[in-house]
Amino acid sequence: QVQLVESGGGLVQAGGSLTLSCAASGRTFSNYAMGWFRQAPGKEREFAAVVSPSSSMRWYADSVKGRFTISRDNAKNTLTLQMNSLKLEDTAVYYCAAGTYVNLIRGSTYVDYWGQGTQVTVSS
Repeated sequence: QVQLVESGGGLVQAGGSLTLSCAASGRTFSNYAMGWFRQAPGKEREFAAVVSPSSSMRWYADSVKGRFTISRDNAKNTLTLQMNSLKLEDTAVYYCAAGTYVNLIRGSTYVDYWGQGTQVTVSS
């Protein structure tokens, strides 16, 4: 089992920045690819970003590419999502996820472990 706890969500104005964190415990963090998903009201949970276990590979959804940066610290068992140039459409609950690199890109159905989510609200 891997336990994931997100933090850092909140209210931010459009164009602003926010940093999300995910603290992991349980099984060896460095064995898993880690990712961020998000779910807006009335919409399905969607993939946002993934980083491989060694940080050698990253992949982003087109909607966040160039604005969001995913990173991890295996020594501290933490995952981070730096979000810049936030837009109204970035408003969602953001979830930390663990699994394999390919499966996290495939989508939410293939995630092994989920956090409880943190709300991000972007206002105009």
